[in-house]
Parts: sequence; C-alpha cells; structure tokens
Amino acid sequence: MATLAPLRPPAVPPTRTRTRTPLDHASDLRRWWISGIPAAAMIALGLWGITRQRSMWRDEAATWQVAHRSLGEIRHLLDEVDLVHGLYYALMHGLFAVFGDSLATLRLPSVLAMAVAAALTASLGARLAGPWAGLGAGLVFALLPPVQQYAQEGRAYALVTATVALATWLLVTALGRPGTATRWRWAAYALTLLVGALLNWFSLLALPAHALTVALARPGRVPVTRWALASAAAVAGALPLIAASRAQSFQVSWIRPLTWPALLGIGLVIAAGCLCARIPHGRAGGVSLASVALPLLAVPQVILVLASLIQPVYLVRYVLYTHIGLALLTGLAIGWTTRTAVARRLRPGILLGTTAAVAFTALLPVELHLRGPHSRVDDVLSTADRVARVARPGDAVLFIPAARRDTALVSPTKFTGLKDIALAESPERSGTLKGEEASPAKIRRALLRERRVVVIGDAAGVTGREGPVRERMKREVLRRYFVVTADYVVNGRRVTVHERVP
Repeated sequence: MATLAPLRPPAVPPTRTRTRTPLDHASDLRRWWISGIPAAAMIALGLWGITRQRSMWRDEAATWQVAHRSLGEIRHLLDEVDLVHGLYYALMHGLFAVFGDSLATLRLPSVLAMAVAAALTASLGARLAGPWAGLGAGLVFALLPPVQQYAQEGRAYALVTATVALATWLLVTALGRPGTATRWRWAAYALTLLVGALLNWFSLLALPAHALTVALARPGRVPVTRWALASAAAVAGALPLIAASRAQSFQVSWIRPLTWPALLGIGLVIAAGCLCARIPHGRAGGVSLASVALPLLAVPQVILVLASLIQPVYLVRYVLYTHIGLALLTGLAIGWTTRTAVARRLRPGILLGTTAAVAFTALLPVELHLRGPHSRVDDVLSTADRVARVARPGDAVLFIPAARRDTALVSPTKFTGLKDIALAESPERSGTLKGEEASPAKIRRALLRERRVVVIGDAAGVTGREGPVRERMKREVLRRYFVVTADYVVNGRRVTVHERVP
C-alpha cells in the first residue's frame, strides 16, 4: 500500500516589499547635507555682525518706520508711495508686533530667506549635475558678496530671491518627471511666482528665463501647457500691482544710467557663466543644469539692461536672484573639478572644504566691510546719536532735504525737546515717508525766530543750491542769518549747528 506524502502548506510567493538598507539612509543623509551645509553656512554668515555695528541705512529706515504704523496707516501710505513694497511692509508690521522691534527682527527674515535660497540652489545643483556640484553651488551662493549684503538688509530682496529659487526648483522637478508632475506642483509654482511678484514684480523677469528652460527641455505638450497656464495665472495676479505701481514710477527717477564699466562687468559675468555651461554634464529628465542656470543668470539682466536704455532702472538688487544661476554654473565647474580629483585619488571633500576656506579668507575684507556702518550710503542711527549729543533743549531742528527726517522718525527719543519747525503734517497723517512741510514763507519766518538750529542733511552738498525751492530757501536763510558753530560728518550724513548772527 502506497504511503501518502505529508501535506505541506502552499508556497507563498515572496513580497515585493523592500526593506530600507543602510545605503538608503546614507542616500537620505547625503541629500540632507547637500542642502543643509550651505543653508547652515548662510545662516552663520547672516547672523555674523547682523546689527552692522548698530547701524541702519535710509532704505531700512523706511521699513522700520512703516512697520511701526497701523495697517490703516500703511494702506494710506501705499496710496501715495511704495506700493511695490506693500506686502513686505505688512509682513514686517506683523513680525514687529509679535517679536518686538530690533535690528535682529528687522534683518532675520532676510537671513532665513537667503538660507532657503542656498539650500534650494544646492538641491538644484545636486539634482542636475551631482552631489558635489550641488554642494559647491550652495556654498558659492552663500559666499557671494551681494548675497551676504542683502541677507543683512531689512528689505524684501532676499525674500524675492528665495521665491525665485523655489519656483525654479518646482519647475525643474516638474519637468524632470513630467508624467508624475501633479497639478498641485504647478499650482505651487504659480503661487510662488505670485508671492515673489507681490514682494517685487521685477521677480517676474525670471519667467522669460523659465520659458527658455522649458523650450530647451522639450517636455511635451501637457507640461508646456501647464507651465503656460501657471505663468499666466501668476502674471494676472500681479497685474493690478504692476499697473498701480506704474503711477509711482517717480520713485525710481533717481536711478542713473548704466556706465560702461558696469555693462562690462555684467557682460563678463554672463560670459563666465557661458564658459561654465560648456562643461559636459548630464540631464535629469531632459533638463540640464546649463538650460536652467544660464537663462536665469542672463535673461533677467539683459532685459533690465535693455529697458534701461529707455528709462534707467537697472539695480543689482532688482535682479539679485540671478546669482542663483551664477552659483549653479560655478557649482558645475566645481563638480567637474571634484570628479577630476577622484580620478587622481584625491579626497573631493577636503578639496572643496579647502577651496571654500580660501574663498572665504580672500573675501574677508569685503565681508568685514559689509558688516560695518560704512558699507551703505548713510546711517540714521549714528546720526541721531550725534544730534542727541550736540542739541540743547528748545533748539530747532531742520532737515535738508526733508527726506532726512527719517533720522528722527527712527529714533524719536534722540530728538526729545527739539522743535521740527518745518513740519506741517506728520508722515502718518499725510500718507508719506517724510511728512508734509509748510510753505517756504512759513518755514522762513519760523527760522528767523530761532536762535539755534540743528541741521541734518547728507554728508555732501548741505550748503549747495540744488533741490526744490523749499530746500534752497532753507539753505539761503541759514547762509545769510546764521553762522555754523559745529559741523560733524557721521557715516554719510552731516549734522551742523547754526546760531543766529547777533
């Protein structure tokens, strides 16, 4: 009789679930430090000397005084001037209300924004050209002097740079995997562009650069359509601000035409970027680093230069975000150098660290200058300190030009007991940055009643005859009926004491 074989449970096919190995964790760690190291370096550089030896220049003074106004007063101001900065003023108003007013609160948002931009720059470089290129790009971005300068300024330009970096990152990730790019990613791209435009609509000059990147990637009809719709939505959202701010274009009338040395400098930077773009490198889903970085470096600058042929509008801070493209292209060269080092059995980490240390040391004089009060046009805080030392209770105070009243608006306690004899209506009530002054005749009569006047003006030209009728009248009365008894130049501004001639 045959014996039956023992029954066995049916074989269960192995599952496809893959357990994470130490190599997976190492990959995650690598992605973290590629972005984390440049971000940490940017934060360290931003916090280093963040008070700039307790100084504040005139643009930051505008942020400081407006952020202290109520939201209603801010809106009243935007009807007259600075509409383009409205969102930023509202943001700083909220931060001052929550964290208190200080130089650190004024500048910390810019530091954090630049840290985000450094991290995203590194992530882009790593995605498009490898980890060493990404790490190098992030560190280069953090070390660039313009980046360090605006990381310590209480203005919106660092935040704009971060939004352009994020928009570029979203674009690259969407084009890199067009089949998996969901609508929310394109919606996030549109929203990021819109926020950047509301902070400063010159950020929309990144859109033509992105258009060139999309054209070079050739991702197909669906991604191109979604990019076009997202871009159109961002522009449409910003159009009301653009149209309204054009009525305030007089605020950029002071910008001077570009000089030939400045044009040469722009051209050399773009040419250097073109040379780096020729370094062989791969693609991530049809997108190459050169097709992202070179347009971002060159296109916004070329457009702004061409626009400046009609009306001078070119300032580095308006296209600060183009340094992302410069850093990515430099990172590409760094990636090629590290591959050469590996081939020669050198340690690329040591090579990159040494190069960064050498670059930091070479730039140290510039970095120290940027963190001092002399790095900007003027300093309202040290000027106010000087006024407090030389003024006497009951003295009159006069601002030539009237915009230098920001000295008193930022440090009102330094002007306690002094009479602002020209002011007719406060900045808050008039919806202006400097207030409304009385007529020249009234100011003249008020001046002639005073025995001692403290005058705050610019370091150069206080006794000149340039400017509106009101300013010329102030200088003329002081020249004819007063004598200068004290004269101080303080970090770009001048404080003079005038006493009536007996």
